[in-house]
Amino acid sequence: MAVATKIVLQDLLALTQNNLRSAEHFQKASIDSLNWKQNSESWSVLECIEHLNRYGDFYIPEINDKISKAKHNRSETFNSNWLGSYFSKSVAYNDQLKKMKTFASMNPLNSDLDMQTLEKFIKQQHQIMALLERSKTVNLDKTKTAISITKLVKLRLGDTFRVLIHHNDRHIKQAEKTWKAAKNQ
Repeated sequence: MAVATKIVLQDLLALTQNNLRSAEHFQKASIDSLNWKQNSESWSVLECIEHLNRYGDFYIPEINDKISKAKHNRSETFNSNWLGSYFSKSVAYNDQLKKMKTFASMNPLNSDLDMQTLEKFIKQQHQIMALLERSKTVNLDKTKTAISITKLVKLRLGDTFRVLIHHNDRHIKQAEKTWKAAKNQ
């Protein structure tokens, strides 16, 4: 289903701005509350953020490179395909969230984390916002990016943004719930 490119980018920018505000709000918290966990297998606020930083470390340079090398000019509409829709829906937040297994390299469980984790995430959100702005000049359908699990599979740039930003939103909401529980301890 075709959606106006402008609307897609506006929605993703708004979601990124919300994620950024949440991270900035976490900066006001104590390091103890940010490292608090409900149990030994759950993630702390900072572990949620570190998980996102690890994905950002892959996707931000990948997106930047593909925008820089894009050969196709902007289109008025964006058409997600079945693969992009599948990945985007699978990582998006919803009330009936099912737990997903994460790759070992992306699992921050029991990492030694501090406020620099938040600072890095905040920097990444600014980079994502700049990439969204730059992407207004390229075709979100015809510009393709690799995905973190394999470079053999390519997603449309619009879908890559959707996956990255919806994944960020999912774990920001997880971090918010964890922080709320930590404050009630």
